[in-house]
Amino acid sequence: MAISRIWFLTCVTPALFSALAMSELALAGSVSAKAETTKLDLGVHEFTVTDINGKSKDLKRYKGKILLIVNTASQCGYTPQYQGLQKVYAAYKNKGFEVLGFPSNDFGGQEPGSNKEIQNFCELKYKVSFPMFAKVTVSGAGQAPLFKYLTADAGKELAGPIDWNFEKFLIDPQGKLIARFKSSAAPESPEIISKIESLLKAKQ
Repeated sequence: MAISRIWFLTCVTPALFSALAMSELALAGSVSAKAETTKLDLGVHEFTVTDINGKSKDLKRYKGKILLIVNTASQCGYTPQYQGLQKVYAAYKNKGFEVLGFPSNDFGGQEPGSNKEIQNFCELKYKVSFPMFAKVTVSGAGQAPLFKYLTADAGKELAGPIDWNFEKFLIDPQGKLIARFKSSAAPESPEIISKIESLLKAKQ
């Protein structure tokens, strides 16, 4: 083995050595890129979050379902959209659709309460029965990994920071972000409903 190694070191030309090194680097890069692609291919199902009761929830539980992920707030001009979100959830929940609410205090300090206070507000004021999660940071420093994925990693055409409370992210059954709606888009608006119904029809 020692003789073979000496022969290799003395006989391989600098050009060939360089080519071999570049080939190894390219292979390593390819493996790394493949691993990253595989991770991104899992979409939102890659993430684990905390529900409003403090329990860890793996989003893999929603594989095969259409999701509408919304960053919410209790003291916002758009807060009445809880009513629309509940209405859409009630209409389609038995067909494979879920609304996931993520309270955030990032915009205007409009979600100052505790998780328990938020839960009580949603249930008593708007009769919310769709899943609500613990208050998170959805923009800027400390951004939750799920929202980093939704705003930066899910695809360039839908990338960009969240502007305000009640932005909506529509997720297909494979966990991929396929549409994004600004705060002003009401949950029961034709543009959102048509997208939801189209996805539901495609999965039948």
